[in-house]
Amino acid sequence: MNSTTQALLKSFFGNLFLSIVKIIIGFTGKSSALIADGVHSFSDLATDAVALFGNYYSNKPADDEHPFGHGRFEYLTCLIIGIIVLFLGYQIIVSALNISYIVPSKLVIIVSLFTIIFKYFLAAYLIQIGKRTNNQILISSGRESNMDVVSSLFVLLSGILMQFSKEYSILKYSNLIATLIVGVLIIKTGFDILKDNFSAILGENEPEENINRMKTIIKKEEKIIDIDSFVALRNGPYLQITGEVSMEKSLTLQEVHDKLEKIEEELKKADNRIRYINIHVNPVKTSKKREKKQKQTI
Repeated sequence: MNSTTQALLKSFFGNLFLSIVKIIIGFTGKSSALIADGVHSFSDLATDAVALFGNYYSNKPADDEHPFGHGRFEYLTCLIIGIIVLFLGYQIIVSALNISYIVPSKLVIIVSLFTIIFKYFLAAYLIQIGKRTNNQILISSGRESNMDVVSSLFVLLSGILMQFSKEYSILKYSNLIATLIVGVLIIKTGFDILKDNFSAILGENEPEENINRMKTIIKKEEKIIDIDSFVALRNGPYLQITGEVSMEKSLTLQEVHDKLEKIEEELKKADNRIRYINIHVNPVKTSKKREKKQKQTI
């Protein structure tokens, strides 16, 4: 079991526990804001289930119909997560309009405080693993968990304010306001997830600093005169490299093959996300190209 799957399973069971606790305490403690927050946690649970499936499918090896693997399924999974989150946010806002004035139990405050601490560490863990493995599913799940921290803060605040609503009547609206804010925050999270992954599903290049690092590895090979083009396309959990290099036309086919094979090995060693490499060689005379490279080196 890889680190991504382990992280998603931990998130799944964590959100299962939280959603049950929040919804039960929300009903018994008479807090619509905590119930809404419990639904938010349940959305995390649902998206974790989708994410587990998406992570498994995106890592499936290439086949005849998908010669470059199934990596982009990762982005499709994130789009599904975004849509689910949007729908849940909308439902919470609609339900908030029917909220009646009831002072919630003090237990609501305790559960909200526990949720904030738990989800803060869970979100940090998911995002850390997601960035380390360059996995958008984990990052999206972590960002949604971060939003759960923010929404729980509003639930905590509303629970405290509602305790003083008999003395200050205006505070009786704090539960309604908190529920509406939670709904808006959930919708914002959904839009952010959709925005980020719409671009990725069309095909995104790696950041410039990573591309320069890869180019440096290629330029270390003395037979490479110049790099004519280079693209490192993200395909979910892995990268697909396409490029053109200039090499001396007097080299034999065997020499060119050996040099390219060495470059591929070095690139994959430097970044284990690189799975597919296709480098085309342009044969040139040494003279001007060699002079250009030497000047750049100096």
